[in-house]
Amino acid sequence: MTLSTAALAASPEDNMKIVQDFFAAYGAEDLDGIAKVMDQHVRWHIPGRHPLSGTKNGREEVLAFFAQLGAAGFKAEPIYFGADDTHVVDIHRGWSNAEGKPNVDTLLALLYRIENGKIVEATNLSADQDAANTFFWSQYQLAPVPQRLAD
Repeated sequence: MTLSTAALAASPEDNMKIVQDFFAAYGAEDLDGIAKVMDQHVRWHIPGRHPLSGTKNGREEVLAFFAQLGAAGFKAEPIYFGADDTHVVDIHRGWSNAEGKPNVDTLLALLYRIENGKIVEATNLSADQDAANTFFWSQYQLAPVPQRLAD
């Protein structure tokens, strides 16, 4: 790390607070609070093969993703945080209680990159990706083929 980079780096505690603020906003379904901790050009990587998977580019796409998580009833409870001058790792329980549909209850790890007091990138890692895929597919059904082809 160069001297100028070191001068701009936040403390591990400051970086951890950003992610803790993110979790507080997420738990309250506060999209404005989530937006406050994200860089405008944030990249959020969601693993899997389901309707919400893939890389979300920019604050608007990431906020739309979190709005859909809320609509699906997906919850997250932090278990552990670790941080350094540029990254934060969290381990959390992710679960759902959708009535009459497959649910998920798994551990997830996220690696966040923090710059200038904002989340600029996050990579999500799931302990049970198959359960996550099944849950999200149960929440977001594809339209019938004729309707999809017409669009």
